[in-house]
Amino acid sequence: MPQEFNLKEAIRVAVQTEKDVMDFYSRAAQITKNERGRKVFEQLAKEEKEHCSHFFKIYPGDDLGTFEQFIQSPPRKESAMLHNLEKAIDENVHERRAMEIALKEEEDLARVLEATAANIIDPAARAVFDRMAKETRDHFAVIESEYAHLMGMVHETDIDTYVRE
Repeated sequence: MPQEFNLKEAIRVAVQTEKDVMDFYSRAAQITKNERGRKVFEQLAKEEKEHCSHFFKIYPGDDLGTFEQFIQSPPRKESAMLHNLEKAIDENVHERRAMEIALKEEEDLARVLEATAANIIDPAARAVFDRMAKETRDHFAVIESEYAHLMGMVHETDIDTYVRE
């Protein structure tokens, strides 16, 4: 049954979700010792901040304060991604685990966003969730590639070296 998400609610969810994911990537960058992995997390955090900014600019409410105030606010304690990362840090797990968490969370988030979009009546609100789902899938691909590199798997840029016609 279609949900009655209005555009304001959809954008509010988008703004908060982008910030939650940005907070996760920022924290993952802080704990990652591998320079290449750290740069990937820093880039993803930067992109999430940009995504958040795009949604923030069109958010019709004034309950979030300014963009900088919102971005600088502490991470939400109920963020599942951040909670799982902090748990991994407590267990002395390095960037491999952070990437595994990111892969799982991005995949789960994409599924939720796609399912939510499919059930929203308002085309403008549905478009917000469709866009977030696409960006989430794009980030999954970036992380998947970096994870393969970290694990010593054949990287897609090396495929010509290993595949002969």
